[in-house]
Amino acid sequence: MNSAKAFAVRLLEAADVKIGGTRPWDIQVNNDRLYAKVLSRGTLGLGEAYMDGWWDCPALDELFYRLLTSGIQENIRPSLNLVLNYVNAQLLNLQDRTRAFHVGERHYDLGNDLYEAMLDKRMVYSCAYWKQAENLDEAQERKLELICRKLKLEPGMRILDIGCGWGGLAGYAAQHYGVRVVGLTVSAKQAEWARVQYADLPVEIRLEDYRRPRERFDRVVSVGMVEHVGFKNYRTFMEVASRCLEPGGLFLLHTIGSNRSVHTGDPWFHRYIFPNGMLPSVAQLAGASEGLLRMEDLHNFGPHYDKTLMAWNRNFQARWDQLKRAYPERFYRMWTYYLLLSAAGFRSRNFQLWQIVFSPLGSTHDYERPVFPQEAWAVESIDRSLSAP
Repeated sequence: MNSAKAFAVRLLEAADVKIGGTRPWDIQVNNDRLYAKVLSRGTLGLGEAYMDGWWDCPALDELFYRLLTSGIQENIRPSLNLVLNYVNAQLLNLQDRTRAFHVGERHYDLGNDLYEAMLDKRMVYSCAYWKQAENLDEAQERKLELICRKLKLEPGMRILDIGCGWGGLAGYAAQHYGVRVVGLTVSAKQAEWARVQYADLPVEIRLEDYRRPRERFDRVVSVGMVEHVGFKNYRTFMEVASRCLEPGGLFLLHTIGSNRSVHTGDPWFHRYIFPNGMLPSVAQLAGASEGLLRMEDLHNFGPHYDKTLMAWNRNFQARWDQLKRAYPERFYRMWTYYLLLSAAGFRSRNFQLWQIVFSPLGSTHDYERPVFPQEAWAVESIDRSLSAP
């Protein structure tokens, strides 16, 4: 046994994972070059080797759950790719205005057919809320309703949705609460889809960077977008939310969170999934908002993201026969790896999911998180009588 393989075997034993074992989370190695590649390139090498078919595992989510909860990462020295990513993040602003549209072009513009196959009927690409929900459509509607209630929406209000995606929240809020919504996205395909879908509602979709708006809004909301902002821009992001918010308004931030303050993301995710992405910590968000906004409420429902990602993966797997006409096999392996590794991150509580409600400093708003009686989820649609903005 070569030294690289022997080292890998010892590490995996700590996570109760065997090479060539028979359990669903055990690894089957198809190319012995795997060991050297992982030792030299870290998580980037591990992910690329899976994409290239060098190894397999029937239950990737269970494998990664065991790896993430075993602590073996403490015994692995940082790869050169991780070091280079860190240095670049320190020297450059990887999420400045010139790079703002990169993630839209490389991830969200992959194809609406992919996301229609994977997501719920409203195309909501963020953590669902599974209380009193039996399927993905219901769980995403619960999440949208939860956000609207936390924002205490009232008819006639004007809302800014920073990172609106395919417009699911904007359309839901306009339909059920009688508000007018301006949604921002850096994805041309998201904007095109949302403009058609919500053409009959007072929803305006703008293809523009979050730093541009200067108008005032009654409410500001951002769901699953601050993960693309970067640690050098958290303060700018909070300044935008603050300047766009009326004095008596509320700002809801929905984000994946890290247990530690970091300055870079994982090299594999950076190269293949979310370029220049990174997860904020509570400390970073609190520091960025200090002197601008008051934190009124913090709600963590990270375990719901595990269930959401597994639902997305089931949908993706079930529809792959149709999708593979447009996407190669390597993409299939990459996307499966992304979804199941992410699910394990939430299952192990390495990743969190926070909804944070802020209000302006000096506001006299007395905030209380809404109470949801057992049968209080149903919301009657209001008359769509408001004129478009």
